[in-house]
Amino acid sequence: MTPPDQQDARAISAVPDDPYLWLEEVDGARARAWVDERNAATERELEAPPEYAALRQRLRAILDSTGKIPYAACHAGLLYNFWRDAAHPRGIWRRATLAAYRQDAPDWETLVDLDLLARNEGENWVWGGVTWLEPGGERCLVSLSRGGGDAHVVREFDAAAGRFVEGEQAFSLPEAKSDCAWVDRDTLFVGTDFGPASLTDSGYPRIVKQWRRGTPLAAAETVYEARPEDLSASAWRDPTPGFEREFVLRQIGFYSSELFVRQGGALLKLPKPEDANAFALRDQLVIELRSDWEFGGRRYPQGALLAADFDGFLRGETGCDVLFAPSPTTSLDGLTVTRDALLLTVLDKVKNRIVELRRAAGGWQAREVALPALGALDTWAFDALTSNRYFVTVTGFTAPSTLYLMEVGSDVKEQLKAMPAFFDAQHLQVHQFEATSSDGARVPYFAVMSRDIRLDGDNPTVLYGYGGFEVSLKPSYGALSGASWLESGGVYVIANIRGGGEFGPRWHQAALKEHRQRAFDDFIAVAEDLVARKISSPRRLGIMGGSNGGLLVGAVLTQRPELFNAAVCQVPLLDMRRYHQLLAGASWIGEYGDPDDPAQWAWIGRYSPYHQLRAGERYPRVLFTSSTRDDRVHPGHARKMAARMLELGQDVLYWENTEGGHAGAADNAQTARMWALTWTFLRRQLRGAA
Repeated sequence: MTPPDQQDARAISAVPDDPYLWLEEVDGARARAWVDERNAATERELEAPPEYAALRQRLRAILDSTGKIPYAACHAGLLYNFWRDAAHPRGIWRRATLAAYRQDAPDWETLVDLDLLARNEGENWVWGGVTWLEPGGERCLVSLSRGGGDAHVVREFDAAAGRFVEGEQAFSLPEAKSDCAWVDRDTLFVGTDFGPASLTDSGYPRIVKQWRRGTPLAAAETVYEARPEDLSASAWRDPTPGFEREFVLRQIGFYSSELFVRQGGALLKLPKPEDANAFALRDQLVIELRSDWEFGGRRYPQGALLAADFDGFLRGETGCDVLFAPSPTTSLDGLTVTRDALLLTVLDKVKNRIVELRRAAGGWQAREVALPALGALDTWAFDALTSNRYFVTVTGFTAPSTLYLMEVGSDVKEQLKAMPAFFDAQHLQVHQFEATSSDGARVPYFAVMSRDIRLDGDNPTVLYGYGGFEVSLKPSYGALSGASWLESGGVYVIANIRGGGEFGPRWHQAALKEHRQRAFDDFIAVAEDLVARKISSPRRLGIMGGSNGGLLVGAVLTQRPELFNAAVCQVPLLDMRRYHQLLAGASWIGEYGDPDDPAQWAWIGRYSPYHQLRAGERYPRVLFTSSTRDDRVHPGHARKMAARMLELGQDVLYWENTEGGHAGAADNAQTARMWALTWTFLRRQLRGAA
């Protein structure tokens, strides 16, 4: 074991010629045989306990429950919802009026029955969402994926007729990682796989074209071409009446971009900082800063939200109003646009509040919206173009989500829907603690546990983390984790480590690239704090994370194996020497660095889990889960790590779902099975005898 204060000196282990490269062949016969063998072993062990079947059945019942909130989006006055339950495993896309939606049992009109469509077409369709013709158009683009991957088939749908548009006049795209937006009823902006050299190194559209109805895609007019090393290119039209504009975005990297407004066929670059996000809001341009910015003789702070006159800013003739300025404990968590207002969701010590901003007398007026101060709040517009109403969800670790309808200028909340309690939380309490990381940084974390907990270090505890891409982990009602773990006495912990967005861009950037070890140190510090408080102990402590969180789990279990007794590593990145060569990996170089650069590999290799496995070390038992159809994070990461650990004599389990994409599961049945396996593993590892 190497202590944290000596990790800089850790040698980069070699994986000679990578003997498990063949496991990167997703559908290769040898690789599939290996997966089948590991799946069978995992299922034999974890599906055998008598409690497994009951847990799987209970989780499926939760996922299929008709008591769930049917979250909806409004278009042209109607509410649209995608819904799965026992009768509709793949799901239905449906709509209702607001009056009907207010009822306990709304009168829904089904537009697309995905089970019927998949059966008729012999496809394993998974819903991918819709893109509407705005404002108020009757046409939309429906995205469908095979097995849940990021690549989609795109089809035009006529909502008035309730059917897909067929024939040569219909807009339709084959399976690809496409980006489409309406210009008008007969024109689209399209980024897709147009053939050789049309995708970036990351596998996303490099070329944007304008495609007119009734013409071949090959005849579409090129609007913009990004560079092969860029992340992607896209275009869209802002349909706001009186402020219609066309935009083109060159996404250079994950955190850098150039934004152009298209006028008369010419592209005019908006002079925003390269690492800032920006969008038009009627006559204003709203800018979200990721770094300090000197502009117009004034310095604006990192994490601030600014607004400027759009036309004046384009000419370089205007300064900016500050709509939000962060503090050491606050950050901007989200934005919602309504017809006349901008709603800011602020994160304050990892708890949300909402601020309403409106333009008046040439300036901006702010008003705090009266909502519960503890827990998570999320907002989205009822109809951003025509209405000042908006939806709000309120949730917490032990409080099921409630959906409200509100109006700008008022604190009156109309309750539309409330989720039932799916587990008994009466005996639970939520604490927010802080741990001290190796460099002295204070790292907050939430711990959900019994009110009657005995601080004797003997409490089975699962520590969850992510720590990347400026993603914030907020309080939320986990029906599956509550039913599987909390209800029966387990402790559940969420770590708000650096790399996340809990305290804005500075918190994220503190763990970027050469500073990545800070995220791992923070997670280790939380684990040690749980032990120091005698909430848990190494034999009762497990860790869990997915995707970037899977990298976190892999790094921590190789650096501090003695601190944990179980690890669940879901759809992870683990081979950091080859991550940028696999699927979408090149798009994350801005987060992790470039392993082809020897100087950068020197610090990436020090934590790359696949390269840090050591013979003779005793690692906690690991359950790896992945998906064959994950076209974002390659399943080869988890496959190779599991194979290498097995070679070293480690007792690990591996389970790969054949569908599901990066989510790991394509429907409720698959989701229930995946989580029943996961929680059965954690129960056996952390609740068994010492």
